Amino acid sequence: MAAPLRKSTGSLSISVLLGLLIAAALLPPLLLSVFLLDRNNRAQADVVATLAEAAAGAAVQTVDSQLQGMITALRSLSTSSSLNEGDLRRFYVGAQQALAGTASYVIVADGDLNQLLNTRRAFGAPLGKISDPEPAEHALKTGLPTISDGFLGRVANRWVFNIILPRVQPEGDSLLLLLTQDAEALSSALTVENLRGGWNAVIVDNNGTVLASSLMSADVGKPFFLGEEASAVGPVRRSIDLDGKDYELVAKASELSGWKVILWAERDAIERPLERTLRLLMLGGLAMIAVGGLAAWLFGRQISKSVRRLARDAHRLGAGEEVAAMSYPVRELTTVSAAMADAAAQRRAAENEIRFLMREVAHRSKNQLTVVSSIANQSARNAESVAEFSERFQQRLMGLARSTDLLIAGSVAGVELRELITVQIEPFRPAEDTRLQISGPHFRLSLQAAQTLGLAIHEMATNAAKYGAFSQQSGRLSVTWSLHGDELELVWREHVPDLKQRSSRKGFGTQIIERMLPGGLGAKVERHLHPDGLEARFTFPVANIRPTDKHQEER
Repeated sequence: MAAPLRKSTGSLSISVLLGLLIAAALLPPLLLSVFLLDRNNRAQADVVATLAEAAAGAAVQTVDSQLQGMITALRSLSTSSSLNEGDLRRFYVGAQQALAGTASYVIVADGDLNQLLNTRRAFGAPLGKISDPEPAEHALKTGLPTISDGFLGRVANRWVFNIILPRVQPEGDSLLLLLTQDAEALSSALTVENLRGGWNAVIVDNNGTVLASSLMSADVGKPFFLGEEASAVGPVRRSIDLDGKDYELVAKASELSGWKVILWAERDAIERPLERTLRLLMLGGLAMIAVGGLAAWLFGRQISKSVRRLARDAHRLGAGEEVAAMSYPVRELTTVSAAMADAAAQRRAAENEIRFLMREVAHRSKNQLTVVSSIANQSARNAESVAEFSERFQQRLMGLARSTDLLIAGSVAGVELRELITVQIEPFRPAEDTRLQISGPHFRLSLQAAQTLGLAIHEMATNAAKYGAFSQQSGRLSVTWSLHGDELELVWREHVPDLKQRSSRKGFGTQIIERMLPGGLGAKVERHLHPDGLEARFTFPVANIRPTDKHQEER
């Protein structure tokens, strides 16, 4: 009876091992992805900050270029002949034509800051004083072009800025030429398309007032919401904490006007894509692990069932029971099951063969005892002394032993005829190879035939050594056999030039040849004594001497 299966302690199930394997396969790439994503985000943040600096610098250059262009245009207008001649109407018309499509307007004011003309209004309309007197007074005082900060123009009724150029007329009176432009016109200098989402840009004047914004035009004219700290002179890049929120800020100042281009972004808005990506990555990784764990549990369950069934088959195999090959979901387990079924079949075959061989041993032992008894009786009957009996008995036992060795080596497959003849003649053969010839086709003898024929050949070799081919230096022996249909013919031919007369007494060898070969093997025996030696011809029915597969019948 097969022993019950024992559950091992301290070990893990296949499902758990598969789950751990899946986790080990997924977690390192997942953690590595998170690490690389974080590193990539930091690198991108540095790149974006660098791009922001470059964008701020480019915006400052654009603003300065725009202001410089306005100063150049104002200088060109100041050289107008109509202005030198005091013909303001003609100057008004020429200025309107020169500035058409530029969103810029010209104002001419006297030394008391009274507007003499303004191309925003019809010529001759009452205008009053200029809206922003402080930079105008500074221009009159220094005699240099001056750029105002933003202010709300009374005539334009919107936020504007002025470029102011002082001029002394030929009569000695002072005039001010002002080129005014809407502050919103500066917004074209602000480009954040190359920056990652969340970044905005503003232009702030020296008073901290927003002149242009990429986010909302409503911010123009208002103080920048990050306050004076944002527009203060300091590092190009810095962080600001306002009302519990962190802002990343990049600022660049204009050397021409002192205005600042500020790029800013809320840190949460910058990091939100990373957090969203990390969240999706973690959720996806957990989902993959969950699906993998479920698959591992299902696969492990199937494999565990298969392994337990294989274990039961292994116990049946150990108990000598029959094991049938089974088909399993895993190909390797199916292979193991087939191997166990083959092993069970081979074990049964081996047990059957052992039982057959045991019966054969018992049978052969009885036969051997019978043969030994016959050898002993014949040796004693023909011996003239105890010494002669002992010598003959031992020689015949040795021949029987050599045949027995071949029988054991051949087992149920039989004994090769050439080997049997060679082994029996070997103790008597002469040193010269030319004196012995053994030839014939491949043929296997049954065990019984080999035992009987081995004794006969031993006796003939003994007689050849005493009286025949091996008794003289010039003697030769030829043993040949051939197949003729259903018969095997074996010819023993001795060649002895000086043949001695043999005794006519029939010994044990003669009895084996004349009685046991015909009686036990159905052989036909012909003996001829030629002048130059003995010729013995044996004809055996092949069916009587060929091995039969009896052990197959036992199975």
